[in-house]
Amino acid sequence: MAAPVKVTDGTFEEMVVDSDQLVLVDFWAEWCGPCKMIAPVLEELAQELDGKLVIGKLDIDENQDTAMAFGVMSIPTLLLFKGGEPVDRIVGYQPKAQLMARLQSHLA
Repeated sequence: MAAPVKVTDGTFEEMVVDSDQLVLVDFWAEWCGPCKMIAPVLEELAQELDGKLVIGKLDIDENQDTAMAFGVMSIPTLLLFKGGEPVDRIVGYQPKAQLMARLQSHLA
């Protein structure tokens, strides 16, 4: 059963940039209320889209370099990577149906 994986400044290139799968990276922090609201949604998506999409979680308090490199100014920010490049950015809490709709065009 797939679950979101921890991503850090040190593992970002290997886990996201070099991945041959779509990777959705959740830029979050422990103190962020909307981040806590979206976490169970991302866990469900990780299970439902196992094999098609990897979901990574990057704590911005512990990994500021990557967050700054991608211009993450508010959280949660979800960046979708395809072939190592960001192809979509979702800022703020989104219900599962809206997230799935955004992801579908990239999964086809």
